[in-house]
Parts: sequence; structure tokens; C-alpha cells
Amino acid sequence: MAKPEKPLEGGNMTPVSRRGDQVLREAGPWTPTVQRLLAHIREQGVEWAPEPLGWTKDGREALAYLKGKVPTYPMPDWVYSEETLVRAGQWLRELHDATADYTDPEARWRVAGRKPAEVICHNDFAPYNMVFKNSELVGVIDWDFAAPGPRLWDLAYLAYRLVPLMREENPAAPAFKIDLAARLQTLMDAYGSDASVPELLGTMVARLEDLAALTHSIGLARKDDALVDDADNYTADAAFLSTLLR
Repeated sequence: MAKPEKPLEGGNMTPVSRRGDQVLREAGPWTPTVQRLLAHIREQGVEWAPEPLGWTKDGREALAYLKGKVPTYPMPDWVYSEETLVRAGQWLRELHDATADYTDPEARWRVAGRKPAEVICHNDFAPYNMVFKNSELVGVIDWDFAAPGPRLWDLAYLAYRLVPLMREENPAAPAFKIDLAARLQTLMDAYGSDASVPELLGTMVARLEDLAALTHSIGLARKDDALVDDADNYTADAAFLSTLLR
């Protein structure tokens, strides 16, 4: 008897469900590229990424299910522990180092890559794509938007979401006070970044402006007011971060 299938939360861009120990998601032209990427990084020792399992009979992508909890906003306080911040920075560096020399002549990425193409960026390395067990970070999911890009492009977005470097009025900001400068330095040290803080902040502003434009266009196309609000929020955070560069 076939195991029952259960829809999973998230999957805003493509439907996602679970059947037994597998996660099934709608495939696209980029899916073979993502499967090859996941196979490569796991061969390089990146065990916290899901194992690629090919395709189902109905053509959906199959991945190994990472057991644990994926938090959603408003994030619980434990998401912002120093242990998670350090591990996330170390893992992002691990991913980037594992893909620094990666080549795939048949690659078809879902989103356009960015120059310089130093590594393969996850492009959504954030708490809502992290898997936790007993408040401990154990995995990272949702690799559909991976693409070549600069290291700092990925690190800046992780800093935005997990430090988190956003204005206090952002609905996604934690309710408690944190030392943004200290947490940013902790993250950069964990990653081993030699970038300056102004350089990272400048990249973050560019990242948010790019994300705002993309989210706004999708929101308008879908007539989704929530996505349009998200885009406005990214724009406001980009403006806030720009003031820190003055």
C-alpha cells in the first residue's frame, strides 16, 4: 500500500508534500541542475543538505526528508541563539567552499546568476529554510533558487535574516533587544569573511533592492497584496541600512 501524502507548509513558489521519508515538489527546468548540485555538495561532505532522490513516476522532484522543525515568523527566540548564528555562518562557508570550483555545463538555474560567479549561492539561506531539532540547527532546505554568484551576496542575506539586520519596525524583527554590531561580527567571524562591514552592508542594500523589485513584480502578477507588502518592507529595510553607510 502506498504511503499517504501530506502537504507541507511553505513552498510558496512550488507545491511541496511529504510521503514517508521523501519530500516531493513540483519540478521545473532547473530541477536536474539542483539535483546534481545537491549530489555534488553531499559528496564534498555537506551532510546538512537534503539527499537528492531523483523523480517520482508523475515527474516530481524527490528529496530525502530532513526530520525536524522549520520555524516561521514570528520566529521563536531560540532561532537567534549564538550557536545557531555561528553554525549558520560556518555552514554557508562550507557550501561556498564546496562549490568554488564546481562546474556544470548543462546547468539551467531558476534565477540568473550574478557576477562575479565565485561560488554557487543558496540565495535563500534564512531561518525559514532551516531545520531544527530541540532548538539545534540540523539542516537547510529549499535549494531551488541556487545559482552562481559572489560569496557576499549569500552572506549579506543571511545577516539580514539571522542577525537580523533590519529595522525594528519590520514585522519579522525579534521582539527583544539585540546587539546588531556584535552579532554581525560573530557571523562574519564564523564565516571567515574578510569583507568590511560597509562592504557587506552595501551588498545587503543591493540584495534587498533586487528582492523588492522581484517580489513586487510577482505580487502584482498574482494580485497578492501580501507579496506587495513584503516588497515594500524590503525597500524600507534597504533605506534603513543605507543610513548606516552614511
